[in-house]
Amino acid sequence: MAATSASPLVSTDWLERHLGAPDVRVLDASWYLPAEGRDGRAEYGQRHIPGARYFDIDEISDSSSDLPHMAPPVEKFISRMRAMGIGDGHRVIVYDGAGMFSAPRVWWLFRHFGKEDVAVLDGGLPKWIAEGRQTEDLPPLMRDRHFTARRNASLVRDVTQVARSVKLKDEQIVDARSPARYRGEEPEPRPGLRAGHIPGSLNVYYRDLLTEQGTLKSRDQLRDVFERAGVDLARPITTTCGSGVTASILALALDVLGHKQTAVYDGSWSEWGMYPDLKVETG
Repeated sequence: MAATSASPLVSTDWLERHLGAPDVRVLDASWYLPAEGRDGRAEYGQRHIPGARYFDIDEISDSSSDLPHMAPPVEKFISRMRAMGIGDGHRVIVYDGAGMFSAPRVWWLFRHFGKEDVAVLDGGLPKWIAEGRQTEDLPPLMRDRHFTARRNASLVRDVTQVARSVKLKDEQIVDARSPARYRGEEPEPRPGLRAGHIPGSLNVYYRDLLTEQGTLKSRDQLRDVFERAGVDLARPITTTCGSGVTASILALALDVLGHKQTAVYDGSWSEWGMYPDLKVETG
């Protein structure tokens, strides 16, 4: 998919041409489910795109919450970005080691904190490596930069807001988990969670939005996936998943389609599935 300065995606060709630009900052946001047995930070230390900083999704989060990698307080986000040498005027490019998995979560976080000049590397590190492009194993030198952030509340939903939408049906809720998890036919990877989905929610499995190469499908293909799932692209949408990571892939795809009324349910099923007083549907 082609990339422009305003696009939420950039290609490997674009990034290679702009790697040395003083206003570009590259982030490795690799993160994996425990069952995968992979360590994003360790892999970053072995090989990453030249100049990339490592963005730790679990550390740059709300440490006061029992839920996994919830969005951090704005002051913490500012502090971490300044320490990483990311400041006002920088164009931020995010990638991950799976191709298209955790990077959209960081793209969403930046937008949540008011930074619009951020994009995801389409196909991520696997595509970069497959094309024979340069990597390195040393972290870059980082200088503190001034970073301004302002929380954009329209891009996030909490459990109370989602419960309200279930009742009023004013926003569509779209679940990025696999069909089997959505239907409650597979156990949840996190212990103690019920199986099933938020009542009335629709299911768009995030993998259905990706090509075999790990890039986002074309706009026409993306639109077809959402519409076949019963999603009305003219109405507001809240995306959800297990813990807010793959829900951000849906948010990215919707942004590519020009959908501007999209929010992410940050707590997602890790929160909803934990509370017995919240209704759950199966099948």
